[in-house]
Amino acid sequence: MPTEQGTPTTPQVAMTLAAIAATAATPRPSGETAAQQQNRAFLGVNEQLADSSLATGNDWSLRWLALSPDNANMAYLAASRSSNAFAVVLRGTVANVTDLLEDLDVGTVVPFTAVGSPAAPVAVSKGAMEAFSQVVTMDAAGVTLVQALAGALAGAAPNPTVHVIGHSLGGCIATMVAPYLRALTWPGATPGFALYTFAAPTAGGPDFAAYVDSLNWVANERYYNAWDLVPQAWTSLDDAKKWYPDPPGPAANDDIKAVITAIAALPGPHGYAQVGDANPLNPDYKSDYDPVMVKKTLQDFMGQVAYQHANSTYLGLLGAPDVLPGPVVRAITGTTGKAGSAVVIAGSGFGAGTAVDFGAVPCRNPAVSGDGTAISVYAPPGVGVVAVRVTTNLGTSPAVPLGQFAYGGPAPVVLTGIAPDSGRKGDPVTITGVNFGSDAQVFFGDNPSPSVRVERTGTPGQIVATAPAPTTGLGKPRTIDVTVLSNGYSSPTGPAAEFTYKEL
Repeated sequence: MPTEQGTPTTPQVAMTLAAIAATAATPRPSGETAAQQQNRAFLGVNEQLADSSLATGNDWSLRWLALSPDNANMAYLAASRSSNAFAVVLRGTVANVTDLLEDLDVGTVVPFTAVGSPAAPVAVSKGAMEAFSQVVTMDAAGVTLVQALAGALAGAAPNPTVHVIGHSLGGCIATMVAPYLRALTWPGATPGFALYTFAAPTAGGPDFAAYVDSLNWVANERYYNAWDLVPQAWTSLDDAKKWYPDPPGPAANDDIKAVITAIAALPGPHGYAQVGDANPLNPDYKSDYDPVMVKKTLQDFMGQVAYQHANSTYLGLLGAPDVLPGPVVRAITGTTGKAGSAVVIAGSGFGAGTAVDFGAVPCRNPAVSGDGTAISVYAPPGVGVVAVRVTTNLGTSPAVPLGQFAYGGPAPVVLTGIAPDSGRKGDPVTITGVNFGSDAQVFFGDNPSPSVRVERTGTPGQIVATAPAPTTGLGKPRTIDVTVLSNGYSSPTGPAAEFTYKEL
């Protein structure tokens, strides 16, 4: 990797390569085979590596990429054009943080024998071993990672360096893949190996960490955001009960502390330790946080955790440009109709390989605008209320409230804002949104508003509701969700719908 002054730093390049591994991670909603998704990921990773504005600077060429049949893991091999270096990049399971930690099955440990015969057996979690086994056995057209790397090294100049890299669970797996690759015999000169992890939970116990750290590495570096929950696993998860500093928050409430306690108990009697030289990032939480996710709720706390763990946050903390974004649906016009109804999708990132799905049903012949911000389609056959999502080579858009289509109507109800977002019993609260009907009811948590005045129906809609008395008592939060019930719909919850009761 280039290290001369004025060029990106090795951690910036490594984290960019790790972030690129998340390309096309979400399967298309209407379904695709593992081979189709793998091909889409291959095209997307190539597109990202060719972007000269990234820290990778169009210096890396993709040599191999494979996806496990269940989409749990992905890995790719890239080669540097400017130096005698290769990168083995691991992607882990793409899921929410809680699922990610539970997937590691840390309550059971097994010996890690893939590195030959250490002086004494070293233990890793059963879940980490299963992920490792998937990575080293999955193939692309019959070629495994080891075979692809052997072919690349056979044609390399003397003394190449192989960088093994991963973010999140990919980093956890990297701490196992790196010593495994290092223990093998390679064609030509023996390569040097470097290990770079970002946001990685631990794979094994103190014996495993000591073994990995005792090996001769070109580099063995671990980068973690000091306010990221995932790298606290499984050594110091309980510390997160003191998060996040208030202000701005969100400070952990009793529900959050209970969740952390449950997750922290998963290892049972087994001790874990981190691998590599520690490099903490973001010591001052107040300088880098999601300003939307700051209220004292479980939803906001986990939203802040997701932000602090994200690839883009790590790239920002390292001073590297963010990778190319996947498609995003902002809203659709024509939210109700029947098969064949014209719909326009507004958003961004509608580029190469654009496909549209209404729920699990694909659309035919989507027409993408020249600037990639709009798509014109005709609704395919369907029933009920479905999410309209867009897939490209870079990924699949998440489902959003303003991206729902209702077959046969009525149109979906969505709350977009409340003002003020804090107050006391009896205060008037203005609620804005779309498709409010004259029958609208408003709930503050589980309590109905005693007075609801629908000032404007349709789009945009506006309601003035009186805040009812809050439900108080042990475990009852002061921040609650406001929902509108109208035309058979209950509006989705989210940060825009949160109301905080002030102290009396």
